[in-house]
Amino acid sequence: MPLDLPRLAAWLRCPVCAADLEPVDRLTLGCANGHRHDVNKRGFISLLGGGSKHLGDTAEMLDARDRVLEGGAYSPIAAAVAAAVTGAHIVDAGAGTGYYLRGALAGSPDATGLAMDLSPQAVARAVRSSERVDGLVADTWRPLPVRSDLVDAVLDVFAPRNLPEFHRVLRPAGLLVVVVPRADHLASLRATGTMLDIPSDKADDVIHAAEPLYALQTREPVAYDLPLTDDLRTSLVGMGPSARHAAADGAPDLDVDTTRVSVDVLTLARR
Repeated sequence: MPLDLPRLAAWLRCPVCAADLEPVDRLTLGCANGHRHDVNKRGFISLLGGGSKHLGDTAEMLDARDRVLEGGAYSPIAAAVAAAVTGAHIVDAGAGTGYYLRGALAGSPDATGLAMDLSPQAVARAVRSSERVDGLVADTWRPLPVRSDLVDAVLDVFAPRNLPEFHRVLRPAGLLVVVVPRADHLASLRATGTMLDIPSDKADDVIHAAEPLYALQTREPVAYDLPLTDDLRTSLVGMGPSARHAAADGAPDLDVDTTRVSVDVLTLARR
């Protein structure tokens, strides 16, 4: 898909000095203070810099995520996220392959999205998946190279949360949509010892942490039983942080026929 450099630049500010970025030439963005940042030929930009302590998803993890998401296993979650989102400018923080972002964009033909992820491979896939998605490689835990008061909605689906930075980039009354797993999420797979534990009060913790900056609008539980095939069982373990845990422990025992998908979808408005 052709790169829309002005559209990509319109999301971004310089990670060095926080001035707005603008196109300089065919594959370069720059700011008024002379800082220059190259755009990848695959249509996204990395403003990560050096020294990040966090790891992005591997190609194998992204392949597993594609099998789970594109196969429809989490489509009720995607529908709940899309129903919560409004506005023309949507950022997906921890976007992965862009599955939830594409669903959120589907309801508005004029909306555009920014897929932000630590993994360049994930961002490349997200940009390739839709002509309405721009791509940014960045670390959510650092100051975001995104302009202030710009974004109508931030998506955070099973991803790290930088609540102050999300607040800064959101316009007044803009929405933060967070998906967090409940304690019984994928419980039958977790019982095999192949996946990381989930705190019992994760949604409550998010709401409490967000309260100074956001007003809770809705808390929607999404829960259903998911029949498992051999491939789906393996992919559910392999698509997230548990993949590294399972790999270190050797081949997992995944002899379960069904599991419970159980999450909370939180919609919070910027104060």
